[in-house]
Amino acid sequence: QVQLVESGGGLVQPGGSLRLSCAASGSIFSIRAMGWYRQAPEKQRELVATITTAGSTNYVDSVKGRFTISRDNAKNTVYLQMNSLKPEDTAVYYCNADRAVVAGTAGYLELWGQGTLVTVSS
Repeated sequence: QVQLVESGGGLVQPGGSLRLSCAASGSIFSIRAMGWYRQAPEKQRELVATITTAGSTNYVDSVKGRFTISRDNAKNTVYLQMNSLKPEDTAVYYCNADRAVVAGTAGYLELWGQGTLVTVSS
């Protein structure tokens, strides 16, 4: 079974830091891009950051300079280091794998994790 498993969410005070991890498991040969999305209460899901196999990154403007995405291609794992957290960063964070090549499956798959809650509050 192919799946993404996230970890690292929790409660943190404003100005604090958290590190999210997402590991892809199963018979995955490659994943073109991995990333993080988030959804705050009563808001649409938005892209936070993405990273390609080659290491090219993209961030939403609101997290630039505060969040850093990284990836271990050998482990099909992506990380999100979040610093200087603000209350408006509170959301459920979802891991995404785009254009995954999976054994026994034709074409590409898009995978989503189950989500991990990040709460920034004093």
